[in-house]
Amino acid sequence: MPLPPVLRSLPLPIIGAPLFIISNPKLVIAQCTAGVVGSMPALNARPAEQLDEWLAEITETLAAWNRDHPEQPAAPFAINQIVHKSNDRLEHDMQVCARYKVPIVITSLGARTDINDAVHGWVGSSCTMSSTISSPGRRSRRAPTAWSRSPPAQAATPE
Repeated sequence: MPLPPVLRSLPLPIIGAPLFIISNPKLVIAQCTAGVVGSMPALNARPAEQLDEWLAEITETLAAWNRDHPEQPAAPFAINQIVHKSNDRLEHDMQVCARYKVPIVITSLGARTDINDAVHGWVGSSCTMSSTISSPGRRSRRAPTAWSRSPPAQAATPE
């Protein structure tokens, strides 16, 4: 499978892990300006309204970097969304991501075609990445996968 368009301009398609509690805008910006896709979980922004402030900081800082360093543009950034039904912030957080046209959305604890379709709707060259995390002692049915289009229809959110 070829790389999604949003990753093709990178020297190496490296994504910094979206670390729960640890990742924040400063880390994401540092990763992106170093040529690595910076990422963070949406749920790290607490309260939920802080996600808007953080995405503003990231997008404005990276836009300024790109103006000042046209020879070395920043890598895109990613927001990790927990798509399990237990995440009561998902709809809110996806609306905020849409407002900022987040270039990459990583979904965890499932893959949902509605989320993938939404991301592809706000930026044609955006992508979603999904990983399925297994419970201890249970084998995963899917390896981590990147899509430039929606995933296969059989992908479902685990209960």
